[in-house]
Formats: sequence, structure tokens, C-alpha cells
Amino acid sequence: MELFGEQKRCLDCLVSSIEQLGGRVDIPKLEQIAELIIQTMRGPWRYFHTSEHIFEVGGSVDPIEVLAALFHDLVYVQVDQGVSFNISSALCPFVKEVRAQLVIRDETELPNDAMYQLVASVFGFAPGKILSPFAGQNEFLSAVIAGKSLEPFLPASTIAEIAACIEATIPFRPVSPSGLSAIELLHQRLVSINRDFNFGWTDAETAEIVKRSVRLANRDVENFASPNSSNFLDNTWNLMPETNHELSNVNSYTVAGYRRSLQKMEGFLNFLKPELVFQHFMQEPDDETYANLIAQTRKNIAVAKLYLGIKLITIAILEALSYRLGRDIPLSTMMGELRAPGFKTSVLEDYLPNRQIAYALESQLQKEVLNLLAIGRNQESPYDIKNSPVATFIIKSIGFAETENFLKKAQDFFAGHISSEEFLSYCAPDVIETISSGVMKLFDSRKMALGKVNLAHQTVS
Repeated sequence: MELFGEQKRCLDCLVSSIEQLGGRVDIPKLEQIAELIIQTMRGPWRYFHTSEHIFEVGGSVDPIEVLAALFHDLVYVQVDQGVSFNISSALCPFVKEVRAQLVIRDETELPNDAMYQLVASVFGFAPGKILSPFAGQNEFLSAVIAGKSLEPFLPASTIAEIAACIEATIPFRPVSPSGLSAIELLHQRLVSINRDFNFGWTDAETAEIVKRSVRLANRDVENFASPNSSNFLDNTWNLMPETNHELSNVNSYTVAGYRRSLQKMEGFLNFLKPELVFQHFMQEPDDETYANLIAQTRKNIAVAKLYLGIKLITIAILEALSYRLGRDIPLSTMMGELRAPGFKTSVLEDYLPNRQIAYALESQLQKEVLNLLAIGRNQESPYDIKNSPVATFIIKSIGFAETENFLKKAQDFFAGHISSEEFLSYCAPDVIETISSGVMKLFDSRKMALGKVNLAHQTVS
């Protein structure tokens, strides 16, 4: 078959990498693998973990990194709402579903499969293990498919190196009870695998395999250390609809649905320690580069947390006001629809004053967040505008000093500890009055638009 676009690019990566590694090339079979990879990466809820992402993560220098990247996000249970039908058949001999959880089959059920045993050894996963979406489930299953797919073309020792790269992409792992990092534990397992499978790696070669894995894993999360916090937020906004699927229903997702997606992301960033984002092993990367990655990550997380906190305050006010209409009100009802090219509709921001800042900014962080709210992130997303006019109006009115207390009240409202009206009573009355008046003016503009239609109809009649 003749492949085009992303599938051809994927096939070219497979062929050139296998050739560089001295493997066996079988074009028809590799075409099938390329089609499988790209079809899966085009899943309907893939906004960030796409085919473009796997090409970026793999780079173009090291064939093992290129191959590992092609497969590393193939399974993403939370995003795809399960395992793609096209790849599930390759996993069924090794994994089963028990009470809505994926579990590695017991030893008596597992086939005598050397490639599976090798991948499981790289991950340190034993028979009967319950797989967790947050502790290597997706990466392990992706590595199993990589191993079984590449088995006809490459030696087992090379596939072990590919699996090690995929294992290293399991994100945000703390130091183990023994005091070792996840990457140090991977090194220990590779030393044992080298012995058990008789690969003949020297100590230096084993260390280089781990360093390569670190390079790939760090490229996978490099957006956390983006020198521009707006780029980091763009990626954050691409990640949200992957696990909040109602956001893909543009103009019909509810106020509460949008709020829940913000809550999930804000909760995750509050939990995340910058030191857990990037890997570090034997001067890969060097100490200065690693320290800079951590420092930039810390700054980006601080910007994102404050930004998301203000967005949550904003959506809390809109949700509380929407309760006066009902319980599942679309956000577009309160704010207007996302504007489509060539189609002018009224939106809430049209009815908000361009207010001056009431309280002086106290830090570079506050200045940067206000700019992100007022001017916007770098990119529009399919489900949201890039700037935040309502949040900008609110923060200019109440100032940053009040955000922490205000956010706590918003969280009490979300949790049902206080009523919507009780929450609104904590807010500055002029802010609530201006926003509710803006929503009513938005309703009036719709009423007038409908009136024009009725008038035109009567004239024609």
C-alpha cells in the first residue's frame, strides 16, 4: 500500500532506525505497524499525545530513541477510555481485566513468551500485579506492544534498550523507600537483565543505556521547563480535554464541566513537585542544566497555579450565578458562544467595563499572570479562547492579595459546604453586580436578535 503524510513519516522512521541498528527490514509488515501507530495516535480525544508528539520526543539522532518514542504513548487508557481494539489482541495473552482494573495474568495463565518476560523484567512487573494508570500501566503495555511488534526485526538486547527508554517515561515518581530514584532502580534492573539474558553489556554500556533513557524521558516532559510560561499553559490546555472529554463538545459543555477540568489540573499542579519532573543520572544532564530545568519548571508551575486559581474563582462566580437558572447550564449560556470566523455573536466580555487595576502589582509573578489573563496564551484551543476577559476584570477589581482566601471559598462552594448564594455574598458586590448585569445584557442581545428574525418573518408574510 502507498502511505502518505504521518503514516509515511512513521514508516520512514521505522525503516531507517531498524536499518541503522542492523536489523531486518520487511516493508509490508512495517507499513502495518506504521498504520497501527498513527491510527491509535489519532484517537478522538488525543489533543496533546498525538503523532506530532511522538516525532518530537524521538528526535532524529538516535535510532533507539526514535523507535521508543513511536511506541511510548500507544496505550493511554485514561485518554482513549480503554485500549484501542486494534492493539488489544496483542495484549490479551498477558493482561486481563478484573473489576474494571487491568491485571497482569497469573504465572499459570501467562504464555511462555521470552519477549514478554524481557519487557516485564525491564519494568520490574511480576505476574498478578494490578496495573495503575498512574504507575506505569500505559508505558508497560506500550512497551509490550513495542517488543512484540519489533521482535521479528531486532535482537532482544536492542528491544531491551527500547523498553528501558519507554520505562523511563513513567512520570513524576518519588524516591523509593530504599532512597533510590526511579532511574537508579531501572539501572539496577538492567544490570540484572544483562546477566540473566546474557546480553554481554559492559558496565559502561549499561550506564549509557540508562543515560539514553533519561534523554528520551526528559524530552517527553520538556514543555514543563519551557522558557515561556505561555507555551507551558498552551500544553496544559491541550492536556485538559484528553481526560475531560465533555470539553470536546464545543459550546455545549456545562459551567460545572469546565470547572471540573480546571479543578483536576489545579489539583495536579498543587501536588506536583518540580524535582520529580525531570530525570538525572550520572551527569545526564549535567548538574547545571538539570538545576536550570528544575528552576524553570518551578517557575512555570507557580505561574500555572496562580493562573488556574484565578480561573477557578471566575468560574465559581459564573457557576454560582448559573444556579439561579438551573443546575446544568452550558458555559456558552453564561458567556456566549465561541466566536467562529465570519460569524459575529455577542459575548459576556462585550458588556464588561475595561477597568483599571485597583491594587498595585507586587511581584513579577503577578505581572506575568495578569498579562496571560488579559493578552492570552500563545494559542487558541478548540474549546476555549486564549485570553480571559472575565478573569481579567475580576483580578483588576479585587487584586491578587485576595485570591487565596477567595479560592478557599470557591472550593467550599464546589464541595457543597456553602451554598451558591452564600459564596456570592463573600464576593465584592460591585463585581457580582457587573458580571450578572453583563449576563443579562447578553440575554437581552439574544432576545433582540430573535426579535429581528420575528420582525423579518412578519414582513415577508
